[in-house]
Amino acid sequence: MLQMILPEGSSSLLAFFGILFAFSATVLATAKLSPYLPKDAGREFAHDGKLSAGKPRGAGIIFVLAFVASVLLFSLLSAELVIYLLLIVVCMMTGFLDDASKTPWGEYKKGFLDLCVAALVAITFLKYNSNVVELALFHVKFTLPPVVFAILTVILVWTSVNVTNCSDGVDGLSGTLSIITIMSIYIVDRMKEVDETYSFLILLFAVCILGYLWYNATPSKLMMGDAGSRAMGLFISIAILKSGCPFLFIPLALVLILDGGLGLLKVSLLRFLKIHILKMYVPPCTIMCVRCGIGPIHRPYSVLRSFRSFCLWQ
Repeated sequence: MLQMILPEGSSSLLAFFGILFAFSATVLATAKLSPYLPKDAGREFAHDGKLSAGKPRGAGIIFVLAFVASVLLFSLLSAELVIYLLLIVVCMMTGFLDDASKTPWGEYKKGFLDLCVAALVAITFLKYNSNVVELALFHVKFTLPPVVFAILTVILVWTSVNVTNCSDGVDGLSGTLSIITIMSIYIVDRMKEVDETYSFLILLFAVCILGYLWYNATPSKLMMGDAGSRAMGLFISIAILKSGCPFLFIPLALVLILDGGLGLLKVSLLRFLKIHILKMYVPPCTIMCVRCGIGPIHRPYSVLRSFRSFCLWQ
């Protein structure tokens, strides 16, 4: 919006203030509004999930709305971009309503809503973009039939939303992995010199997540809930689609795919088929040792107990 008012040549300065605004708005709004968020009841299938009971949940609504406000104020707008923003808000609101609900929504209901959003993303993308796909690692481009491209896009979006959501089980994990993923996409965008508007959006979204991580770093004061994780997953899928290299989602989001995918498989088998797998295995990146400055690791529970004892001794 401000791009239309300010004179030409001020885009760099406007981008700087946009990034500053996005971070500040997230931090300040989270500090003021967190008491009004729903409280977590403890995550049933998350590692040490009961420790989260009583913490504010659904903080994703704050940083997602801060991101949307920043885009509307500081970015060039187009019909396609506005539709994506609306879909991100819709995805965020479905997650927030689930966070605030006394009775959790069923997996089928959430899966269907994610499928609807994914279909709308596919339709919107094909409306404003070509169905040409590039294999960046091999410098090969080819054209997919629109129907095939749409189906693959739906699969990409649905997978991104759900693996990101399922990786949200440890303080700071999902947000950190999402920042790494979207900043990797940003590097690809700058190397390929794609539309700078969406590169700027990546920076805005990254600093909004950073503002949230200010409160979510171990020991966390609040959690993003489905409101944040689902919106992050949707944004990641849109960003990789706009890069023109959708298959790069696999290497760039590999840790999210492995962590969230294994968690999704484990929970699905346990919840629907009552099959217990990986009983003595913590999904990747589920322990954060702050005292020793060591990042998330994964090991059998017995080793984790010994590791924690050693850290406390240190």
